[in-house]
Amino acid sequence: MHSLTMRFANSSIIKDHLLVDIDRLVRLNLNSWTDRVLLMDEAKKITFELSMKQLMSFDPGEWTESLRKEYMLVIEGFFTLPLPIFSSTYKRAIQARTKVAEALSLIVRQRRRESEEGERKNDMLGALFAADDGGFSDEEIVDFLVALLVAGYETTSTIMTLAVKFLTETPIALAQLKEEHEGIRAKKSEVESLEWSDYKSMPFTQCVVNETLRVANIISGVFRRAMTDINIKGYKIPKGWKVFASFRAVHLDHDHFKDARTFNPWRWQGQQVQGMRSLHLEEDQGYAQGMSLLG
Repeated sequence: MHSLTMRFANSSIIKDHLLVDIDRLVRLNLNSWTDRVLLMDEAKKITFELSMKQLMSFDPGEWTESLRKEYMLVIEGFFTLPLPIFSSTYKRAIQARTKVAEALSLIVRQRRRESEEGERKNDMLGALFAADDGGFSDEEIVDFLVALLVAGYETTSTIMTLAVKFLTETPIALAQLKEEHEGIRAKKSEVESLEWSDYKSMPFTQCVVNETLRVANIISGVFRRAMTDINIKGYKIPKGWKVFASFRAVHLDHDHFKDARTFNPWRWQGQQVQGMRSLHLEEDQGYAQGMSLLG
């Protein structure tokens, strides 16, 4: 599962498929805005639609919107304690999770039949059917899809919303970001989509993304198991023990980042950011693993 997830996060997939879908879905949603909107809600909608496209090749429609509404109930239950005072919310979440699983099961069975007949789609579901170890059962695939959809839905949309908040509070950064985007826009017609070369021509945009992820800390950390005895700064971590690696502790540590609690995208200019990108992938995977508990 981990290797498959990482495969869909590599640059070739982003270049050939993800960037095109992002451009199309964002344009589609922006064109539907006729009045004031709630940014968080719209960010969640775009994120969910993109996830459905990448995971199962579904375009936005009545079926995906119906599924998204059920997911909203599932997520509400995830953050609710199963106590009598919260029983109605938790019960609705369990019922919604069942409906989601049933809907996905129908799709998985249909796609498996198509796969056995030689029809292959270049999405996550297709990769799960073609896994090197002989593939996964329908139940395992449904659980995995549920975890990925919920994880991406909540984290990505929240980050998008916080990016707007941080930029609104930092007018100089917003002005520089707009200047970078307007420079690319001036070279293209209204109907031309973003290309890989455009994406690679947004160095300050990448700085804003990195700084938003660092300051926001949507995921506080991940658990890891010690494979051998480890000694760190005089402390021994025995083999088999679980360790909580805190992203927040690193991101907001003044020894690592000057004025760590200040949103400052310029700190990333001219720096190697590969390590930061890897860290954020770890965050998303850790959240997905936690969400899978809903299964």
